[in-house]
Amino acid sequence: MADTLAHKKFGIVALLLEAVFIVLFGVFGKYHDEADAAVWGNATGQLKKSEINAVNSIVQNYPMFQDVHGMMFIGFGFLMTFLKWYGFSSVGLNMMIAALVIQWSMIINGFFHLKHGKFYIEVQSMLSADFACATVLISFGALLGRISALQCLALAMIEIPIFVANEYVGLNKFRAVDMGGSMFVHIFGAYFGIAASRTMAKKGDGDNCNDGSRYHNDLFAMIGTIFLWLYWPSFNAGLAVGDDKHRAVINTYLSLAACTLMAFAVSSLFEKGKLEMVHIQNATLAGGVAVGTVSDMMIKPYGAVIIGSLAGVLSVFGYAFLAKRLRANNFLDTCGVNNLHGMPGILAALFGILYSGLASFDEYGYGLYQIFPARAPKMANGSFTFTLKDGEQAIADGEGRTAGMQAAYQAAAASMTLLCAIMGGLLTGFVLRLPFLDNVPTADFFLDNPVWNVPEDYDGKQHRPKRREGSRASGDAGAASALIAAGDGKQRDEAEEGV
Repeated sequence: MADTLAHKKFGIVALLLEAVFIVLFGVFGKYHDEADAAVWGNATGQLKKSEINAVNSIVQNYPMFQDVHGMMFIGFGFLMTFLKWYGFSSVGLNMMIAALVIQWSMIINGFFHLKHGKFYIEVQSMLSADFACATVLISFGALLGRISALQCLALAMIEIPIFVANEYVGLNKFRAVDMGGSMFVHIFGAYFGIAASRTMAKKGDGDNCNDGSRYHNDLFAMIGTIFLWLYWPSFNAGLAVGDDKHRAVINTYLSLAACTLMAFAVSSLFEKGKLEMVHIQNATLAGGVAVGTVSDMMIKPYGAVIIGSLAGVLSVFGYAFLAKRLRANNFLDTCGVNNLHGMPGILAALFGILYSGLASFDEYGYGLYQIFPARAPKMANGSFTFTLKDGEQAIADGEGRTAGMQAAYQAAAASMTLLCAIMGGLLTGFVLRLPFLDNVPTADFFLDNPVWNVPEDYDGKQHRPKRREGSRASGDAGAASALIAAGDGKQRDEAEEGV
């Protein structure tokens, strides 16, 4: 009986979690007015006609939301398929985590923004839920191949409340600016995952013959890269409005292009004239991360190109050199999230501090108070209006911050995020080590068959600690891939089997 329950543990826990979500949505969840039949579209006659012609926010925001949604399920999912015997889990567990986080983050975030005892759901809250998905999926990338499905549930359930609380304080108390989520999403997700991984790691876990790729796995992973690359402007601009949205798209577009060219160039220089696929799959995306915090600011086109170029160099350097040293100290990072999300996120935070300190009314006009609400002057009546070409615009009462004060708050928000991520990740790692949560045996790392029903042609074998292949985090090509490139079939088979 006990053995039967152990095999069904994950299914039982997942069912219970969904039951809790149903209750919480039933008690606290409510449609936003724009999605409520009693408020929107329920008029008659002449009013009905004017209401039909009005623009519902779903029309404006759904395309970018769906871009971001595709990034979560296709982009992140397929980017993780580089592991040669872990494809089912890379895509499948990614999907499960995202489905869980969509619901859990909407509930937790709703509790921070209750109105009359309810939280209201519309397309913007859906987009915020996808941002939360990105956070947990980044953390999952650091742990990929080494945690069970049950541990994935626990990771998401613990991380989301910490993430939402940190973001709430950063945005609403510090009133920091982070349009593309480079601080609150990328820095937090990367270092939360790495800290949890460090806590869970045992001596010798970094040496595993299945921690490597194959030719066709890297092709599948490039599908994820392309999806993320194409839609990253929507990620950075999704929550912006008006000219801010337009500017965020332009800045991200240029940063990604510059980053990609630099990633190819630096990869070739570091690899003695050849290109390393792990660099191209990941470092080409770092420009989207690095420009995220300032994506809606007046950084100028050349500023976006500079940021992207620096991000490409930094990310390739991380994969080529830094990751090996971290691994040697048992900081295991399967996907190299430190190089794609962590360090470029810190770079984004630094540029956020710089451009916040440089922002002036002469350059931004009244738009300064829309991008930096805390810099708006304090008003006796709580708000003031000004006239633009498209009519009057109201600005909420601010704090009268100077540019230097805003820059200081940016630095404080980034520091708080890094601290919360590391401390939260360390504590979560200890929780994930509890025997109840189905710890994965070292011999089963990076294998699908202990978890999935696999087809007959699946040939993954348990790890035998005789040799080590290159890992994604370190950027090593690995013995197997080198032999494949050489075209030696017999040696290739032996290398893939780890004999």
